[in-house]
Amino acid sequence: MERSLSRSTTRRAAHPLPWLLAAVLALTVVILGAYTRLSDAGLGCPDWPGCYGHLAVPASPDALAQANDAFAHRPVEPAKAWKEMVHRYAASLLGLVVLGLAVSAWRRGTGRVLASATVLLVAFQAALGMWTVTLLLKPVVVMSHLLGGFGVLSLLWLGYLNARSFVPERRAVPPYLRRLAFLGVAVLVLQIALGGWTSANYAALACPTFPKCMGAWWPPMDMKDGFVLWRGLGINYEYGVLDSPARVAVHMAHRAWALVAFLYLGALGIGALRQGGSLRAAAAVLLLLLATQVSLGVANVWLHLPLPVAAAHNAVAALLLLALLTLTHILVRRTSRG
Repeated sequence: MERSLSRSTTRRAAHPLPWLLAAVLALTVVILGAYTRLSDAGLGCPDWPGCYGHLAVPASPDALAQANDAFAHRPVEPAKAWKEMVHRYAASLLGLVVLGLAVSAWRRGTGRVLASATVLLVAFQAALGMWTVTLLLKPVVVMSHLLGGFGVLSLLWLGYLNARSFVPERRAVPPYLRRLAFLGVAVLVLQIALGGWTSANYAALACPTFPKCMGAWWPPMDMKDGFVLWRGLGINYEYGVLDSPARVAVHMAHRAWALVAFLYLGALGIGALRQGGSLRAAAAVLLLLLATQVSLGVANVWLHLPLPVAAAHNAVAALLLLALLTLTHILVRRTSRG
């Protein structure tokens, strides 16, 4: 009885390194997913989970002939197919790593809720990955797949932050700063969702000029058609189905909320910067990434969406979210004052 009680009350602390490595892998998967989508390789393999019925991209003349016969509507493009499959391989590896983290957490007795939630989200991500292909790049699925990837990354990063040994700080912070940080997460997630919707609808270049859009601060647009989430089944959304006014609406919504996010997160970062300690370092990183992200967004328009800049824009968005989560985590650990 005493031995059983001792076992149930003695819990080993999680080591931060596995969570950190898993988060790095998740970030890699997010970047690969963005690169695949931005290089128009989202349907590089028209079936799932294989590629033209194979575990790898068909390469031999016979395999290519069979694949082209079976999928006559989409002949094999090896470059696009390999981009898609590398992304799938990395996502599969991430799934195994997350499962290992969950098993370890349940054996250890700590971090079970976070690890289990991550496993469930990864499983849902796999379903979204399948639907992305089978539903022919339906924008609501593509956007949800993007958000799911950011969600997995966030949970793994929180697991790392929870497992890491922080030096206690006695500096108190105003309680309102925490509330502002939580709201900031919502502001940033909405902006990421709008970015995903813009990309999924091929609206990134709907406004090819900045700061004005085709010579107007608020050009003619069709908000209603631009934000229809469900248009039925059987539609191929590759290269988009929206007309110009709807794409402009999507682009301008993303651009307008970017201004809101920039002002809000900038004010939050400056407020946290004044608090000192580890909070100052987290705020400095947040502000640096915020400035970088805005610069990349403007560069995407001015340079007409070069692939490296567009992929970097997605990657920095992920890093910005991690920086904001880190700042929020530090605020939660600090003692309130006033």
